[in-house]
Amino acid sequence: MNILYRILVTSILVMVISYFFPNIAHVDGVKSAIIVAIVLGLLNVFVKPIFVLFTLPFTVFTLGLFMLVINAAMIALCAKLVEGFRIEGFIGALLFSIILSLSQSVVYKLSGENK
Repeated sequence: MNILYRILVTSILVMVISYFFPNIAHVDGVKSAIIVAIVLGLLNVFVKPIFVLFTLPFTVFTLGLFMLVINAAMIALCAKLVEGFRIEGFIGALLFSIILSLSQSVVYKLSGENK
């Protein structure tokens, strides 16, 4: 049930972010938002650890700030994979990932869900 809750929260947040920031991201509909949430979850489980491993020296050198770039790369890759989800450039992916991460943290904190 926990995974369904996270997919639901992420898909709703993707829709809300694309509504309030149309110059950053665009989602065609609810179906696309749910697919984005699923693909983003899978990318974070399987691909992101590989990116983190290969970029570990940069991450250590930048005191962890390079993780923002890795998160933006995951969003950009998700936009390439999911039809109906578009991100406007790398800066848009960076802003989208920051807004999504912060809003997920707030929602999970308010709902009592541990991340």
